Amino acid sequence: MDIFIRATGNISPQNTFGHQLGQSLFQEQKGNRLRCMEPDYKEFIDPKLIRRMSRVIKMGVTAASACLKEAGIEMPDAIITGTAYGCLEDTGLFLSRMVDQKEELLTPTAFIQSTHNTVGAQIALMLHCHQYNNTIVHRGFSFENALLDAILLLEEHPGFFVMVGGVDEITDTSHQILSRFGLYKPEKSLNSLLMGSGTKGTIAGEGASFFLLTDQESEKNWAKLDGMSTYYKPANFDEIKNEIFSFLGQQQIGMDEIDLIILGRNGDEVYDEVYDQLEASIFNKSACVNYKHLCGEYPTANAFALWLAARIVKTNQLPEMLSGNKPSNNKFKKVLVYNHYQNIHHSLLLVSAC
Repeated sequence: MDIFIRATGNISPQNTFGHQLGQSLFQEQKGNRLRCMEPDYKEFIDPKLIRRMSRVIKMGVTAASACLKEAGIEMPDAIITGTAYGCLEDTGLFLSRMVDQKEELLTPTAFIQSTHNTVGAQIALMLHCHQYNNTIVHRGFSFENALLDAILLLEEHPGFFVMVGGVDEITDTSHQILSRFGLYKPEKSLNSLLMGSGTKGTIAGEGASFFLLTDQESEKNWAKLDGMSTYYKPANFDEIKNEIFSFLGQQQIGMDEIDLIILGRNGDEVYDEVYDQLEASIFNKSACVNYKHLCGEYPTANAFALWLAARIVKTNQLPEMLSGNKPSNNKFKKVLVYNHYQNIHHSLLLVSAC
């Protein structure tokens, strides 16, 4: 079965909402944390509801609404959300109140909105959608497994329009906690210089990206999702190479047929070693670019990469803000996305022009 991306909605640390992504719009930030550029929510959410929503809920609902608006579809047949962290702001708020108020006279609102499925549930409530609604929480595989769930659903129900997204946020509290594990760079530097840092740690990121998937061909489709593969904790580099060759074999294509490879390099010298080895071996004749200096590192960052890949094959243009070994031509028929999260969760996505 062919799976197509009919429409998208993307809120990120770059000016991607509304699909603007030119070099002049690149947001250069200094620090070890990238915060999303948030649109005017009043255009998509009732102002009376906005004040009761945390930031990640507003981002998720708005990205999903923009996706449906672009597709011209009022009601999806399913809503599937992938998130690793859930609603961290409400979680922190509830836990802080527990301590401050000594577990007495607690209001339930923050607790109710702190669960991982709040974003998907809020989208359904606003749309009055009583169809299939599922939230996948699986660390670095959260978005990929949400995507897999959507593909399986389309195979069971041809003709469905399935909305799938990846959503995660970073808060002051979560950033402090994760920084203790050495995940982020201690020094404050420009995100444009992230890839050449040669030091340990990366920069924190966040985002909300939604896609409307369908099996129906249309001139409105952004791109075709040819395949997806995930693998967990590869034992060594040879296993990584074998997984990539196996994936390409299943798709019946060779490396020479891929016009562009989008890598999840994040500026951490430890985790970037995998990408360095790939570029020096099986990717040595391929054009490879990096994207995490745009959105930062977070478990569902691959949703941003999928949006980027779909945009490239749809417009047949490569944004100048991407770093790496850029191709000399502007023909992007097939784009491969390769990403890993902490060298534990590895994933491959193949996107092609319709």
